[in-house]
Amino acid sequence: MAGNHHARAAGILCRDPAFRLYLDRRARAKFGADVPDGTHTDQDASEWIRKACQVRSRSELDTNQQAGTTFRLIQNRFNRWRARQKS
Repeated sequence: MAGNHHARAAGILCRDPAFRLYLDRRARAKFGADVPDGTHTDQDASEWIRKACQVRSRSELDTNQQAGTTFRLIQNRFNRWRARQKS
């Protein structure tokens, strides 16, 4: 699908400290992992997105429709979480 910019958005998301904090807290809440805030690096976040979207490279997010859909779900969940943090 031409016109998708998911790969670029994923890169920006991985560099966002709030997204990495979301991954730290999600790991604790969902898996009871011993993951203090500040654990996930941008590299970890990138790996997490690739694994969640089942792609080898973020560039596939722009061409693989299923992966793009999964990425949008991740963005939506993160945005809802971030909105709750501010209230």
